[in-house]
Amino acid sequence: MLSVRDLHVRYGRSVAALHGVDLEVHDDSVLAVLGSNGAGKSTLLRTISGTLRMHRGTVTGGEVRYGDTRVDRLDPAAIVRLGVVGVPEGRQIFARMTVDENLRAGAIGARTGAQRSAARKRVHELFPVLAERARQRAGLLSGGEQQMLAIGRALMSTPRLLLLDEPSLGLAPKLVGQISDIIREIHEQGTAVVLVEQNATMALRVADHAVVFEVGRVALSGTTAELERSEDVQRLYLGGHAESDAMAAEEARAARGRTGRKELSRWAG
Repeated sequence: MLSVRDLHVRYGRSVAALHGVDLEVHDDSVLAVLGSNGAGKSTLLRTISGTLRMHRGTVTGGEVRYGDTRVDRLDPAAIVRLGVVGVPEGRQIFARMTVDENLRAGAIGARTGAQRSAARKRVHELFPVLAERARQRAGLLSGGEQQMLAIGRALMSTPRLLLLDEPSLGLAPKLVGQISDIIREIHEQGTAVVLVEQNATMALRVADHAVVFEVGRVALSGTTAELERSEDVQRLYLGGHAESDAMAAEEARAARGRTGRKELSRWAG
């Protein structure tokens, strides 16, 4: 679905952000992108989504292809029309607009009313609280509810590839678990996901494959099971022993899906 080949990105004249990055996203997968602050994770998403130039960044080498189309030279609107939609860090909802108006803004590219209705129904099923608060100003929602709205707004365009930048940032642990379940459900409904996260435990429980960025380069890559057993990942990102953490991750996978969507609304505050 998506291929990144020998990607080099620079900000201004002096700040090199990515150095020869290679990775792939398949249409049946969730790819987690891990790494510390400044490792280049958000730069990768900006390049894929076409928003890099808004941050004064430039692709100086390599390419990004979505299917047969090279996207690193396209504008963001064209990339959205192809089916690639991002949710930036910090949620960035339209605070003065209502919840429903935010969702309508996300569906601005829908060709028919039927498409918009189907997308809204899907969002309301995933996030019942957004249906309950449809006429409320988005700025009055809790942080968790705003994150749901940001994801829901992106889903209104019916993406084939969803880019999520730090969706767990600032959320209570129980709500992080619920967001994890929703990301997996979105994937199971047929949407591939690239998940940028500093919460490695959460990301590895959701994803099928993962890459670890260090100073703008891919330092490690593989299946999540392989990375969970990596001593470097354990030491730097999980803070525990491989055997016990892998067991906890397996237990979490077994528990996924047993929590109902109503629970999500309960923890939204």
